[in-house]
Amino acid sequence: QVQLAESGGGSVLAGGSLRLSCTASGYPYSIDCMAWFRQAPGKEREGVAGRAPGVDRYYADSVKGRFTFSQDNAKKTIYLQMNDLKPEDTAMYYCAAPDRGVCGNPAYWGQGTQVTVSS
Repeated sequence: QVQLAESGGGSVLAGGSLRLSCTASGYPYSIDCMAWFRQAPGKEREGVAGRAPGVDRYYADSVKGRFTFSQDNAKKTIYLQMNDLKPEDTAMYYCAAPDRGVCGNPAYWGQGTQVTVSS
């Protein structure tokens, strides 16, 4: 059974930083195509950072230069370092993994971790 467990969310002031982590268990595939998404109240879920077929790494335009995706293959863990946070970054953040490790639509989701940024 695949499980994705996020951690690291919290409440910070604008300009602050947070580091999210997501560890995959029961997932025997490469984590290269795992990704981060977020959903703010009243908005659709959006991709924040990940890898698309043929693309080394993508970031949403709104987070470029502020967020950094990294991974530890041995720990089956991906990270999202978020710097210079803005109130508009407030959302539930989810990690996701594709089916059988192949880049594409997510097949598995974590439970989410809340990030709240106040001005």
